[in-house]
Amino acid sequence: MSTSNQFTTLPDLPVKEVLPRLLGALDNTNRAVLEAPPGAGKTTLVPLALLEAGWRNNGKILVLEPRRLATRAAAERMSDLLNETVGQTVGYWVRMDHAVSKKTKIEVVTEGILTRILQDDPTLEGIAAIIFDEFHERNLQADLGLALALDAQAVLRPDLRLLVMSATLDATAIGNWLNAPVIQSEGRQFPVQTHYLPLAEVAAAGNRPAERLAQLVPKAIAQALTNEKEGDILVFLPGMGEMRRVAQKLEEKLPLETDLHLLHGDLPLSKQMAAIQPAPVGKRKVVLATSIAETSLTIEGVKVVIDSGFARVPKFIPRTGLTTLATVPVSRAAADQRQGRAGRLGPGACYRLWSTADQLQLPQRQDPEIYEADLTGLVLEIALWGVKDASQLNWLDTPPVAALSLARDLLHRLQAIDITGNPTPHGKALAALGLHPRLGHLVMRGHELGYGATACSLAALLSERDFLKPVQQNWGNGLPDLQLRLELIDGHRSPTPGFVTDENAMRRVREQAQNLRQRLREPKDLLNPDHAGLLTALAYPDRLAQRELSGRVRLVNGQRAGLATELFGEAAYYGVAHLELGKQPRVLLAAPLTKAEVLKHFADQLDELEEVHWDTASEQVKARKIIRLGALVLEETIQVKPNPDLVVEALLKALLENGVDRLPWSGEDLGIRRRLAFLHELDPEQWPDVSDATLAATIEYWLKPHLHGLRSLEQVTGLDFKEILLTNLSWEQRQEMDRLAPSHLQVPSGSRVVLDYSDAKTPVLAVRLQEVFGMLDTPKIGGGKIPLLMHLLSPASRPVQVTKDLRSFWSNGYFEVRKDLRGRYPKHHWPDDPLTAAPTRGTKKRPV
Repeated sequence: MSTSNQFTTLPDLPVKEVLPRLLGALDNTNRAVLEAPPGAGKTTLVPLALLEAGWRNNGKILVLEPRRLATRAAAERMSDLLNETVGQTVGYWVRMDHAVSKKTKIEVVTEGILTRILQDDPTLEGIAAIIFDEFHERNLQADLGLALALDAQAVLRPDLRLLVMSATLDATAIGNWLNAPVIQSEGRQFPVQTHYLPLAEVAAAGNRPAERLAQLVPKAIAQALTNEKEGDILVFLPGMGEMRRVAQKLEEKLPLETDLHLLHGDLPLSKQMAAIQPAPVGKRKVVLATSIAETSLTIEGVKVVIDSGFARVPKFIPRTGLTTLATVPVSRAAADQRQGRAGRLGPGACYRLWSTADQLQLPQRQDPEIYEADLTGLVLEIALWGVKDASQLNWLDTPPVAALSLARDLLHRLQAIDITGNPTPHGKALAALGLHPRLGHLVMRGHELGYGATACSLAALLSERDFLKPVQQNWGNGLPDLQLRLELIDGHRSPTPGFVTDENAMRRVREQAQNLRQRLREPKDLLNPDHAGLLTALAYPDRLAQRELSGRVRLVNGQRAGLATELFGEAAYYGVAHLELGKQPRVLLAAPLTKAEVLKHFADQLDELEEVHWDTASEQVKARKIIRLGALVLEETIQVKPNPDLVVEALLKALLENGVDRLPWSGEDLGIRRRLAFLHELDPEQWPDVSDATLAATIEYWLKPHLHGLRSLEQVTGLDFKEILLTNLSWEQRQEMDRLAPSHLQVPSGSRVVLDYSDAKTPVLAVRLQEVFGMLDTPKIGGGKIPLLMHLLSPASRPVQVTKDLRSFWSNGYFEVRKDLRGRYPKHHWPDDPLTAAPTRGTKKRPV
């Protein structure tokens, strides 16, 4: 078919009806939105129709697809319509594979390819239009590509046409955002009978997706093969693990005339095409697929859809810097997309493996990936574009601030951007590789260090799914060794017992490694698995780990995780690539590296500091000099002469943690402190507060100056706390203290009795009754304001009376007490008149 009559001879698909309106809109404006349901033909017919546009001026049309499989399939379909082979009028370009020529006018590309085209030439010379197909999937790369394209259009290429095509997204909202006309195609959808599971059956299957699907999917396939007499069956599953488990259960159980196919992006092209193409005559096929089959990819012959109800989506966790794959319920929009696959050829059936009640709980749409993704690559791309602040670009949904900040921090750590946010030459080089910035950094640093071949293989390995799988699914991944995997890639190791190698994944890793080596001109024979740990640590500096115990490591951020360290000969340090989160985090992929490598290659991130701490066991301050990388202590040496100020701080902290009341106060020290407490109670303005709380709050002022030169509790015990407390009192205050709060009081017997100030409000004079004969009134202190509480004691120093009114005691209480004491202590003198009797300390025979 020649290009002159393409439009009139295009297939009679639903979108064909709106092509004139679409072409007219793009004649008058440089942006448009096309809304067309699945099966309307927009992916193949629209690019071919645009070849006739006058504004194209022989420029190319880029068609953006979210997946490699859909990219190749779209190019194949358009080429078939032109009776050409791929690479002539229509070509494609995906990572590590392309088919284009000088004749190519339409290039179907994946989203990452578009970003590289824009970065290499922002003017997009020779390109007339960019079509963003399946934009409703809201992939991060599509959002980024559209933001850059809009910027290029606004500044450099106002003649560039941008067409956004969507099946389920709110086209009107997108049109308003873009200030663009919206063209809607009604589509052609045959009726689809939808079946739901009974609520009891859903409940019996459990809540864990893997177990639930392993039970429900084979049963649903058998039911569909029985109930639906014609048409192929398309089964939507969340991921490859579920696909393999279901395939194992279906082996030898499907009818002979039914073929089983798996469909995912990691398969060889021949197996992908076998799943897409019609089944042979007399045969039916069951295709197990991921969400890859939801939209633009046409699978011939499908009339029955079985929807598991789950999808696997990446979830970036800013707190850890990790991206995990989460199995989540599909949205209603995605479920409708899947259901529509059964009604493209004629009436069909859809078996949904959930209940009608569950249907009401499904979200309307999944959040766009920009809200959930690691934005490191995006931030690097916009920095290369010349934009430091993401808000300067036009986004349908603005990237989250926290994820942007985390991405900038990592890029600075990877030396991809400078402190101002501008890309460095290193950042430009690693971005050109088309890898995640971590892996790009791994490759470029490995190349610079002379480990390029190893770096290429390791980066390829880490960018793909793990190709080493346990035979038993419940084993988990018991082999975290990256060195072992490099040896397998290199062909220098035989398969490991209990594990199998995914040959498709292995093939992709080898192809990508070869591609990277060719670009860097690295010879393959220089691969050395011993460098895996260092290279991994360079790519994931935030996950460098140190062995703490056998089977456990500590990461540079302080997090602990399980790792079968015995597999590595109990190495001290590990570069960790993949980490599984949960109650007990577990390292999935790692390799050892040496302490010397850590010290050399992370020298700019090391902290050398003197750490002084209190050792509880020895009750003294100890000091060490440490070299630290984050939470990891790399070297430690004892310091004989530590910084005196740090010693004082550690000693002071330890004393304070024990509590002021636990300081080594002597009896004399406590006596002074209690007398001061009494005086503060008497006159708070003149006398200091020496309570526990105040001394603790002011310990740096009254105690710290006296700790210099000390390192142990024993040395602190030797301090004169009495003098320390009195330091700030003047000579006059000390004299006044003795007058107002005397430590002793002389009683009539001549004895100097110690006063007890334990209760600051009520000081106590404890004295034997015989020694105060002749004392008429209660003694007072505090300048005659405070009467003492007198504890009158027996000759055995036991209280017989407590009083603040001695005069009243002599008049009223003494004679009762005298009766008791005369009987118990007959050798002592108990006069009839205590006020005229001579005071005594002893017995009748020995009065003194």
